[in-house]
Amino acid sequence: MSWLNKVRNSLSSLSTKKDETPDNLWIKCKNCDEMLFAAEFEANLCVCPRCDHHGRIGTDARLAHLLDEGFKILPAPKVKEDPLKFRDTKKYPDRMKAARAANPHPDALTNALGTIDGHKAVVGVQDFGFMGGSMGMAVGAAFVAGAEKALKEKCAYIICTAAGGARMQEGILSLMQMPKSTVAVRRLNAAGLPYIVVLTDPTTGGVTASYAMLGDVHIAEPGCLIGFAGQRVIQDTIREKLPEGFQRAEYLHAHGMVDMVVKRHDLKATLAQVLSYLNPAKAA
Repeated sequence: MSWLNKVRNSLSSLSTKKDETPDNLWIKCKNCDEMLFAAEFEANLCVCPRCDHHGRIGTDARLAHLLDEGFKILPAPKVKEDPLKFRDTKKYPDRMKAARAANPHPDALTNALGTIDGHKAVVGVQDFGFMGGSMGMAVGAAFVAGAEKALKEKCAYIICTAAGGARMQEGILSLMQMPKSTVAVRRLNAAGLPYIVVLTDPTTGGVTASYAMLGDVHIAEPGCLIGFAGQRVIQDTIREKLPEGFQRAEYLHAHGMVDMVVKRHDLKATLAQVLSYLNPAKAA
């Protein structure tokens, strides 16, 4: 073999190895712009080890972190899909199909039954990765199902919120989930069962205007966005400049809208402590 062929083979080998290198080894922190090793970032619960920025986390990771081993995912309620035959640039069923292909669960809200340091609880997690965590009929039905399971098990219902608002493809039917979920919360209150809200980034729109602000205790992750309308919309409406960060967890905590701001690594221990106060009985 000539020296030229040897060089060509070497270059070809290098090119092949480069193509085989994964392109998701690194992730950039959205706050400090530091490049982080993706595996380490995920192992740290999607919290930046440099600046402590709390990134968004998926449903399964959230449930695994909050609940003790052996928890059970509850079945998702069946609802009528595409009730309005809605279409924008794409058909609504096509958007749902794409969202389900990219996510492990059939819609934005998933419930699980388990224990938190021995305290029985139903935990619902809203995933912003599924169509922006938007609240549609499936989310409303899942919330009610989670509350009903808590009533049946006589335990707390904990909801981790993350949403950009109502699901526009379902029109008025999505807005009807607000009073529907409010009634479910009232039933928990009447039964004397704890209802705890964990606000995560972002929690906005109709979710904030309903079940996200009806908890016995409101816990927020550091830096998360919480609000109904966007800052620019509010400023244009009231024609006043708003304080910087007025919709962030720390500002809302300082002004009494949130009970506490808790880092993700401390969240399970905090929930266990709150449950021990509100519902001292532990699972058998």
